[in-house]
Amino acid sequence: MLTDGFNHVALLTKDMERLHRFYEQVFDATHQHVQGGPVGPFWMTVIDVGPGRELNVFQIADNAESDRQVPMFGRGRIDHLALQAASFEAFQEIRTRLIACGAADDFVTDFGQALSLFFRDPDGLECEVCVANPEARPGVFNPPGTRSALFPAS
Repeated sequence: MLTDGFNHVALLTKDMERLHRFYEQVFDATHQHVQGGPVGPFWMTVIDVGPGRELNVFQIADNAESDRQVPMFGRGRIDHLALQAASFEAFQEIRTRLIACGAADDFVTDFGQALSLFFRDPDGLECEVCVANPEARPGVFNPPGTRSALFPAS
């Protein structure tokens, strides 16, 4: 294989500072100012979400695309993004933070080889956090909607 993962995902937002706070508080992400500014025609920043992995975020004057969030598989070419938790313990902490800020419910999907938690960022973009399932069994794959026994309903 000639690639080793994603470099970045580009997002549109209507409130750059709010989006920065969310990713900093939930994921311990950092951000850097790149170009433009809050008073220019556009503002671009980079949110670092892991080693060599980033969100390139644009706030563009009079652009309302970040308001358009329709049901899954009806959102255009890119439906959602998924972040990989650094460890099972990191996944647990991220889940706690997402629930605390109202961005996710308590449901963790057990896909067999991976665990998944969906959340919505402050602009309504549906995102996902994944981690290897510590209880995975070779060849076992579960359909969407399978609740993880590691995270029973609260």
